[in-house]
Amino acid sequence: MIRILHAADLHLDSPFQALGRERAAMRRGEQRGMLERIAAAARDTQADMVLLAGDLLDSDSPYPETARLLEQVLPSMGVPVFIAPGNHDWYGPRSPWARLDMGENVHIFKDSAPVCVELPALRARVWGAAFTGKHRDGPLTGFSAEKEGDTIDIMVLHGEVGDPSSPYGPISEADLARSGMDYVALGHNHACSGLRRAGNTFYAWPGCPEGRGFDETGEKGMLLVEAGRRACRAKFMPLEGRRYETLSVDLTGRTDQAGAVLEALGRDPARDVYRITLTGTPDLAPDLPKLQSALEGRFFALELRDGTKLGRDVWAGRETLSLRGLFLARLWERYQAAETDEDRDAIELAARYGLQALENGEEPPLA
Repeated sequence: MIRILHAADLHLDSPFQALGRERAAMRRGEQRGMLERIAAAARDTQADMVLLAGDLLDSDSPYPETARLLEQVLPSMGVPVFIAPGNHDWYGPRSPWARLDMGENVHIFKDSAPVCVELPALRARVWGAAFTGKHRDGPLTGFSAEKEGDTIDIMVLHGEVGDPSSPYGPISEADLARSGMDYVALGHNHACSGLRRAGNTFYAWPGCPEGRGFDETGEKGMLLVEAGRRACRAKFMPLEGRRYETLSVDLTGRTDQAGAVLEALGRDPARDVYRITLTGTPDLAPDLPKLQSALEGRFFALELRDGTKLGRDVWAGRETLSLRGLFLARLWERYQAAETDEDRDAIELAARYGLQALENGEEPPLA
């Protein structure tokens, strides 16, 4: 059995625009630290090789410090490292991969068709292919490797499994079963697949090692794989970086709204980025700026959304001869004329905030 550390989709030097300039720069620095953690994991697990299945870089213009760190860390791993460039960091004469000065243990696949590197000491062959542009056709279409004795065949690829119309290297289970590989290390999908099998071929993708947005929530990491002829085991290894998390908090009956949010958290949020949606029917509409100010020091970054409904009839009193009544009557006309639920929700929200402003931030008691 060959022990493999399999990672993909680091997307180093991502812009992190939603976090603001200072925290975005901090996050890019933390991303670079993933390289060193992967190298430490390779040593700690006594891996025989490291497979990096594409999109290590987010673009073809890495920061100089990222390029230098790649040149330092990948050769220092002390075992063969194989890189299959993906659609974000595709290989070309002017790509970063053509300019970086790597050690002899680092092999970057440069061709769009699978090619092979022999490792006699491990009785193994490692196959791989590269994106040579932002899009490509299926890397395994028509490919099949002839088996040689007891040699273990491993492949590293960036591509999308199961969608034949994908412009990002579509791969079918039939392609995988026909490939002749014992294990195929994939990248592109940012959620871990777990170990799968097509015919005699095992395959998996580890997902991204750290989330970058609210479409990449929860625990992230890489895979430790033990592969042999027609045998394979895989273990997910979390990298314990910052997480992106989403949470809904019901404010019904709650006067301490900040306390309700903190009670709902399942873990210490100090390292994480949260999007919290407030729901329910509270007596007071959430004051988002005030709540943001009360909570944000407890999070690395926080985004609040108001999805609550008022716990009383917001339109009560629209027929009275008062500033409040005139304000509500005007909005009520627009509410009645609205054509969609979205428009009606927006108008009701405007009424709620307007009432709070008119009443010095305090709602009158329930009828």
